[in-house]
Amino acid sequence: MAKLSRGTVKDFPGFDARTDAETLRKAMKGLGTDEEAVLKILTSRSNAQRQEIAAAFKTLFGRDLVDDLKSELTGKFETLMVALMKPARLFDAHELKHAIKGAGTNEKVLTEILASRTTAELRNINQVYLEEYESNLEDHITGDTTGYYQRMLVVLVQANRDPDGRIDEGLVEQDAQVLFKAGELKWGTDEEKFITILGTRSVCHLRKVFDKYMTISGFQIEETVDRETSGDLEKLLLAIVKCVRSVPAYFAESLFYAMKGAGTDDDTLIRIMVSRSEIDLLDIRREFRKNFAKSLHHMIQKDTSGDFRKALLLLCGGDDE
Repeated sequence: MAKLSRGTVKDFPGFDARTDAETLRKAMKGLGTDEEAVLKILTSRSNAQRQEIAAAFKTLFGRDLVDDLKSELTGKFETLMVALMKPARLFDAHELKHAIKGAGTNEKVLTEILASRTTAELRNINQVYLEEYESNLEDHITGDTTGYYQRMLVVLVQANRDPDGRIDEGLVEQDAQVLFKAGELKWGTDEEKFITILGTRSVCHLRKVFDKYMTISGFQIEETVDRETSGDLEKLLLAIVKCVRSVPAYFAESLFYAMKGAGTDDDTLIRIMVSRSEIDLLDIRREFRKNFAKSLHHMIQKDTSGDFRKALLLLCGGDDE
């Protein structure tokens, strides 16, 4: 049975790729560009439909739709429209490659994607990465990161997390005790224990472990991770814990901090809005409203402007004020 999508973007009913391709060509032809026409079409079609539009565009005009978007649009609005055109199955691998490429590594992207994706999604990422870039994601990660942070990423990239199944209460108790001894009870921290347990146990098992940990130690596991680790490893372990508890809540928090305060982290905003728009953006909106006492729609409205804002608000869908 197909999993019910909790996305805001769905297949557009009565879709006609050629008509859309013609509308887009008209919007970008000649002097000036009709940005409104471009954003209305691209935010209201599913990713699969956008691929059909790109094929029709090439068939009708002998032109590459993405190249035209890049030459006609500018700034973050251009980045958002181009991101929407990226085939869904390539999106994560592409983001990871760009996070690793060149001088400096964007740990934020590595952490966000690898901590939040399911085992099946991680396996797909590995396969696509190999096809697209002719090298292993793992090799690129180990060449570009160090220490326990690297080791935690490598564990996640194996995509061997236990599947959800019958809970073994004995193992729950044991894992909680091991984490307690490895952190709070130890002078220094045994990071390896955290890496193995957080990286390999099933999600439903870990939820029970976190509850048991609270009972044994009197601390939330997040408090211990915060106290016992630091830097990129801490951020990664916290992201894993948050995603175990609730992936939509994790993304709601990431979106909130991308917009909170001075300046906006546009890259994170675009990456999450695009990558979750057909998966769980409705759930993310609900968590956002619950945890931050304002709607995602309201915050985007307040924090962005112009065509970029219009497009993001259409992807967001309704306002939950």
